[in-house]
Amino acid sequence: MYTKRPPDRKLLGYLAPYDPHVSRLALALRDLVLEEAPTAKESFSKGYAVGIAFSFTGKPIKDGFCHVVTYDNHVNLGFNQGAMLPDPDRVLAGNGKSIRHVTIHSEEDLNRPFFRRYVRAAIERAPGAP
Repeated sequence: MYTKRPPDRKLLGYLAPYDPHVSRLALALRDLVLEEAPTAKESFSKGYAVGIAFSFTGKPIKDGFCHVVTYDNHVNLGFNQGAMLPDPDRVLAGNGKSIRHVTIHSEEDLNRPFFRRYVRAAIERAPGAP
């Protein structure tokens, strides 16, 4: 059973300048990922956007399986090996070599069951996954 992990204070500080709706979306996506991967390690950064990366090894660049990126008006749930994931719902966007993402504008979007399916598929491919 998943025990909710509170967000780091530094992450909350990074999200503070955003519209509360967008910050809530980012934190809700974070919770969704951690519910599916409770042993995942998370790291976060602030640049032109706030990013939360997830891996099982603590190496989010090399071994990350997904990430949440917060923009002014939306949040993306990205998959590091998204180009290799099955996409039966045809929701993965991007045309790079490996990364794909889904854009989320509202909390209602998070209730769509495919989010968890895609996260689980990404976990299966992740180095160090339980």
